[in-house]
Amino acid sequence: MAQLLDDAAVGKALAQLTGWIGDQEVIVRTVEFPSFPAGIVAVVDVARIAEELDHHPDMDIRWRTVTFRLTTHSAGGVTDRDVLLAGHIDEIVARVLEQG
Repeated sequence: MAQLLDDAAVGKALAQLTGWIGDQEVIVRTVEFPSFPAGIVAVVDVARIAEELDHHPDMDIRWRTVTFRLTTHSAGGVTDRDVLLAGHIDEIVARVLEQG
């Protein structure tokens, strides 16, 4: 089972990521995309990497705004698995935003 991160480790991870907030229970990033289709492209790409990693985020889609929530349910909070997936989400979001 994945090990929970303590407050210091979560803080250090958040400092390395783009736009994420959170604590030991959950990390969250909300992104406003330039269009609804761009947001859906990001969600589909995140779904693909989540399947590869066998670690799935909660994703909330509200028109052009998508919120990603990461926690490791089996561990009861944030683990390295969440930080790894957040990094992939950052890469996907940056690419989609660049493409417009």
